[in-house]
Order: sequence, then C-alpha cells, then structure tokens
Amino acid sequence: MTVRARPTSPHLQIYRWTVTMAMSILHRMTGIANYAGMALLAVWLVAAAIGQDALTQVNYIYGSWFGQLVLFGFTWSLVHHMCGGLRHFVWDFAVMMEPGQRERMAWATIIASVILTLLIWTVFVWMA
Repeated sequence: MTVRARPTSPHLQIYRWTVTMAMSILHRMTGIANYAGMALLAVWLVAAAIGQDALTQVNYIYGSWFGQLVLFGFTWSLVHHMCGGLRHFVWDFAVMMEPGQRERMAWATIIASVILTLLIWTVFVWMA
C-alpha cells in the first residue's frame, strides 16, 4: 500500500499580500482593540459614579502623555473599524467589487480613518 501525499492548503507563504488582505486582518484587530477601549470607558464611568477623588485619579492617568496616546489609538481604532464597516456595507450592495475598485476602497478606508481621527482630536481635544 503506497501513501500518497495529500494536497496542502494554501497559506501565507503562497499568497501574495494585498491591501485588501491586510485591511481584513486590521478590521478584526481593531474590533478586538475596541473591546479594550470600551473597558477604558467603563473605568472612567465607574470612577465618575464613585466620586470626585476616583474621577480625578482616572483623569490624571488618561491625561498623561501615555494615556493620551492610548486614547488617540482607541479613537483611531473606532474610526477605522467604522470606515471598514462602511466599506463592507457598500460591498453588500455588490458595488465597488472589481479588483482595482477594492484596492481603492481599502486605501480610502486607511486614509479616511487617519484624517477623521486627526480631525476629531483637533476639534475636540487639542482646540478645547
């Protein structure tokens, strides 16, 4: 009885990386990151419910340079995940599904998420 080699499933060493592939992975990563960000929001709300001392401590942590960096990243994660969701919503109507269009939509999602995040922080944080 001879043993025949079974075909292997394609894997990342076979596939050529594309922007749409990276965006799919990034969309999942931002979805997971949003859970951690919501935990930060819950901590802030609980601190506000406990009293002024707890809220002052949390605001001090969130107001530090590291806290601001984390909050900036959380803002980008929310915006990027939203833009990715809008991209998928457009695809639900079988629009922008051609190869060149998919790549342009993926790049537009990245660019829009960065611009919108900077706009949000400019208007509501840095100018406040």
